[in-house]
Amino acid sequence: MGCFPCFDSKEEEQLNPEPVKYGARDNHLSVPSNLSRLASGADRKLRINASTRREPVSPQDGPEGQISAHVFTFRELAAATKNFRPESFLGEGGFGRVYKGRLETTGQVVAVKQLDRNGLQGNREFLVEVLMLSLLHHPNLVNLIGYCADGDQRLLVYEFMPLGSLEDHLFHVPPEKDPLDWNTRMRIAAGAAKGLEHLHDSAKPPVIYRDFKSSNILLDEGFTPKLSDFGLAKLGPTGDKSHVSTRVMGTYGYCAPEYAMTGQLTVKSDVYSFGVVFLELITGRRAIDGTRPHGEQNLITWARPLFNERRKFAKLADPQLEGRYPMRGLYQALAVASMCVQEQAAARPLIAEVVTALSYLANQAYDPATSSGQDRRFKEPHVSKVSPRGDSRWDLDGSERDDSPKETARMLNKDLDRERAVAEAKMWGENWREKRRQGNFDANG
Repeated sequence: MGCFPCFDSKEEEQLNPEPVKYGARDNHLSVPSNLSRLASGADRKLRINASTRREPVSPQDGPEGQISAHVFTFRELAAATKNFRPESFLGEGGFGRVYKGRLETTGQVVAVKQLDRNGLQGNREFLVEVLMLSLLHHPNLVNLIGYCADGDQRLLVYEFMPLGSLEDHLFHVPPEKDPLDWNTRMRIAAGAAKGLEHLHDSAKPPVIYRDFKSSNILLDEGFTPKLSDFGLAKLGPTGDKSHVSTRVMGTYGYCAPEYAMTGQLTVKSDVYSFGVVFLELITGRRAIDGTRPHGEQNLITWARPLFNERRKFAKLADPQLEGRYPMRGLYQALAVASMCVQEQAAARPLIAEVVTALSYLANQAYDPATSSGQDRRFKEPHVSKVSPRGDSRWDLDGSERDDSPKETARMLNKDLDRERAVAEAKMWGENWREKRRQGNFDANG
């Protein structure tokens, strides 16, 4: 599924040919002067001022917050991909075709995206993606190696992700391969959420991804997820602003309802899209699937009524799992997904709270050989009627409980808190005994 303008808006996003400064006072992307000269190939490096908190400095980071991205010639990338031969073709997205290549100078295997020269959004996506991925670095964001802007050619060069996209592993599994197991699905969800958390919380101002979907989650060795395709990303609101107003762009089935209807974009719009992808991981169903019977083609429309029928929770699990999942983990995962896809943005959790919950789930390794019998005896949760706030209340322990994001994060993290408290108590006890042996015991210590 490609990207499309969900609805047209009077406001058109435009690129402002002024130097970009990525700081707390900016709420839009503008094109630096050196980018405006890229078509001539005059610049060999893209340099941008950055004032964003990042992960530890990577080799691409220059001094004093300046960041460089390598500039390739079209000839170099044609040689790397063997003139874009069909056997090098990896796939096609909303803005261009992607090829596997090997750089002649370094031997590095890369993915080369050749943007559609006739596409309406291709040039803008190119500029935004170079800016975003040059500024933002995180283990769960794809690494931009460089770009090419020879004449009318626009190409982006990324690190090669050998396992392809999450979409491939959910919906295009060949008969000879096993589907993703439960533990891997939870680790992918947790990693993807961490990438989104970096965009929302570490970047200043926050970055709203705006196109979170399974085909944009690429998988490295070990199924480490990395978010890709930042062409639709927007800088979020700053100061006392609650949202940014923009032309509605995204992929049908993943767009948050309030964004699709009003064009008002917040970080909670990304949380909704994350919830859709998380449900895809749980159910094995596409966000939109025209091959399914009427009433089941839209994943959220189909799943939302089942959230309120506890005896049908197992129907939400992917049949390809063949029952190899922890029932308690399924209920907890559904609780998180249901909160993310709340129709009212205010009722959705922040992505940091989602990360807390999913980190817990990802650390609870499920072993079918030892867990199935005990886990199946887990008491089914109760979901009450809609509360006065307009959301449902989940109870993961069998008794009615408020499902606020903080409460859910606290509940899912309680075992980790208990383990941490036990570890601290053991350490204190060992230190106390050591002090007594050394004869310097302080009764007040």
